[in-house]
Amino acid sequence: MEKKKRMAILVGCNYPNTPNELHGCINDVLSMRDMLVNHFGFDLNHIEFLIDAPGSLVMPTGANIKKALNGMIDQAEPGDVLFFHYSGHGTRIPTNHGFKHDEAIVPCDLNLITDVDFRQLVNRLPDKSSFTIISDSCHSGGLIDNEKEQIGPSSMNLTLPISLNRPKNIPFHNILNDLTSHSGIQSSDICNHLLEIFGNEASAKFHQNKVQNMHIRSNIYSDSGILLSGCQANETSADMYPTMEGGKAYGAFSNAVQMIIKENGTSFTKKELIIKTSFTGTRL
Repeated sequence: MEKKKRMAILVGCNYPNTPNELHGCINDVLSMRDMLVNHFGFDLNHIEFLIDAPGSLVMPTGANIKKALNGMIDQAEPGDVLFFHYSGHGTRIPTNHGFKHDEAIVPCDLNLITDVDFRQLVNRLPDKSSFTIISDSCHSGGLIDNEKEQIGPSSMNLTLPISLNRPKNIPFHNILNDLTSHSGIQSSDICNHLLEIFGNEASAKFHQNKVQNMHIRSNIYSDSGILLSGCQANETSADMYPTMEGGKAYGAFSNAVQMIIKENGTSFTKKELIIKTSFTGTRL
């Protein structure tokens, strides 16, 4: 019997030299790499990295992240194990439906990857394969379209005496202002700016002819994907910056997952992992 493949994509955005700079996201990626290799038997040759460190060959832009994810799913066969870890900013996008918001992660170029994009990826999974998504970003609980948190509790208090912390969130109006400066368009609709700047590389959410199809959910392969998120859709995750000498910055949720696995091994379910970390997750 052919051994199932284990493939992973790890993304860390620190946004260096910007007002939105974080400190622990690339550290999260490196730690997650070690965890996958040492505890889950992943081959380094099947782990792809996208980080915005100076000199990186492949930057974590929206187009590059989606290209990597689509490429991984294109290679997947029935029974394969797929893994995606993102550490960086998240945001909430207001919609035209009253008080409803949609969630997105924020690549280094602000080309948002939305819940619709993740729904599209999950719907393409081969039969009996699994796709685990760990998102250490704000508002990540609703990051797969039409799915909300189903495993609780909500979130822990991240204000620790030994650390400074910063929410991993870029407010929507800040993103809109930045995109406006690049697009030259005067509009409050972020769709206009993203399509002007990124064209076909913008999220499927902003291509209206595609969005209508994205909301038609496919249940052919139930329970083939799981989202483990650092917080609920209306909450924030944290970038922790220890104040003691020699302390290394890290994402609170990424660190919690890694510490639980290091201390307890891998002999528990994803639901038990979420409960142990006192954060939230979404199960499909």
